[in-house]
Amino acid sequence: MISDITIGQYYKENSVVHRLDPRNKIILTAVLMAMIFCCKNFLSLAVVSAVILVSIIFSKVPLKMFLKSLKSIIPIILFTALLNLFYIKGGREWSLWFLTVTEKGIYTAVFMAFRIILLIVSSSLLTYTTVPTMLTDAIERLLSPLKVFHISVHSLAMMMTLALRFIPTLIEEIERITNAQKARGADFENGSLIDRIKSLIPVLVPLFVSSFKRAYDLAFAMSCRCYTGGEGRTRMKQTSFGIKDFAADLFFAAGFAGIILLNKYFGALI
Repeated sequence: MISDITIGQYYKENSVVHRLDPRNKIILTAVLMAMIFCCKNFLSLAVVSAVILVSIIFSKVPLKMFLKSLKSIIPIILFTALLNLFYIKGGREWSLWFLTVTEKGIYTAVFMAFRIILLIVSSSLLTYTTVPTMLTDAIERLLSPLKVFHISVHSLAMMMTLALRFIPTLIEEIERITNAQKARGADFENGSLIDRIKSLIPVLVPLFVSSFKRAYDLAFAMSCRCYTGGEGRTRMKQTSFGIKDFAADLFFAAGFAGIILLNKYFGALI
């Protein structure tokens, strides 16, 4: 399950989505999430799904990559769906022993589960199609107005990107330590809940030690390369808005307008 987490990974490809301006991709991702939360019925949710599907097709990222990223959040999706299934009242009811399921509860459970899936897919699309260094530059430029308040925007963007970049590395480290402990006879699957929690200690301690060592090595490497922050730094790759960025903006604007119209004329169906 741990190896299925693909958050923070970059999929190398020469697609239209890969060549979009990173700043525009971050803005469009935020717009896409706003579109998902604005949906009030399944019709508007279908429009968002179509927008995301078209984006995936143009990104040339295999669909199995997105399906793999969803495996790790299946428990969260099921837990959210079950809460809505049994606690939302309205419409026809079906009872089994002490459990009562309503028609509105079923609609809400499916709607919320699908919404979470779309949120994960839309955020994964950003990291799959954007190099971490370009993501850092984009975040720094978008947050540049905060410099008025004497906030170190470059340091903030660097920390965010490094945290995102090292998620796959830490996942690989967890898998490596877990396999090493299993080879020594550690049991992570049997026993009570307390026993399972205690069995994680031999994994967490080496993980923290290696994480601090990796952070120290990274800081030392940056210091050896005379890294001093964002002041006076130049960028090897300059980004700019192009025709493809404006086309993407128009496409998302059309999708957002469709959602607003569907919400207005069909209302909330759940």
